[in-house]
Amino acid sequence: MNNSYVGKVKAGEVITYIFLILIVAFVILPILFMLVASFMDARQIMAMPFRWIPSKDYFSSPTRTFFTNFIKAIRGNNNNNIFFRSMLNSLVVAITCAVTTVFFSALCGYGLAKFKFKGRNVVFMAIMSTMMIPFEAIMIPLYMVSKMLGIMNTLPGLIIPFAISAFGVFQMRQYLLTFPSEYLDASRVDGLGEFNIFLRIVLPNSTPVIATLGILSFRNQWDNLLWPMLCAQAEKLKTLPLYISGFAEEKQTDEGALMACALLASIPMFILFFTLSKYFLGGAAVFESRKG
Repeated sequence: MNNSYVGKVKAGEVITYIFLILIVAFVILPILFMLVASFMDARQIMAMPFRWIPSKDYFSSPTRTFFTNFIKAIRGNNNNNIFFRSMLNSLVVAITCAVTTVFFSALCGYGLAKFKFKGRNVVFMAIMSTMMIPFEAIMIPLYMVSKMLGIMNTLPGLIIPFAISAFGVFQMRQYLLTFPSEYLDASRVDGLGEFNIFLRIVLPNSTPVIATLGILSFRNQWDNLLWPMLCAQAEKLKTLPLYISGFAEEKQTDEGALMACALLASIPMFILFFTLSKYFLGGAAVFESRKG
């Protein structure tokens, strides 16, 4: 083999690895900053240049301990101690929306992928067209409808508008288009009804895409700030994004407590991703291959 060709291949691999390392560093750096800053006070966080290791006199004050910022984050700006209540609200909303989005999107995607009926493509395109409409354009009408239904300042008001997504329908349909129809026909011959086929055959064999859609749906609602800001006026219904935004609204923001609060709020998302990472990555790979 030509040595110059081998040299070009190795040089290309080195450049690729360097590029990938830079991307990883770009993604990890903000997370590392949040982690380090959560143990610092505002003076050290805002210092230029930023010191990645706190100075030795940082803990010399008798009023400051290693977990001072985390204690402030949990107590809140006005010592209302609603952090865990806000986290519970976020968990209930995010988990419920993830479950309903997966179930209804799979049900709709199954119908669009495996049943031939007049106007099927029109229905699919109509669903896809809703992805072109930004949430800000329907936010006020959605608020008025929710108010008329009497679900404002309730958990259903935070959940129902996001119980299904057009992207979820698209993802499930694309996955189920290549689902072997022979399995479905054999199940019908055995006497299973369509809904039982969906529950017992389709869902158990769609784990990768279900995990992918579930994680994405959970993350969308875990980070959702705009709708809870409109819908959840009562303090007992505040979600974590609203709780965190309370720190930024103060005239004298405690950056250390803000970083600690953001770090605590990130833990459930990290746990969910690393627990289901093999399914998430597998689902993404399968989705890309089937889309191609």
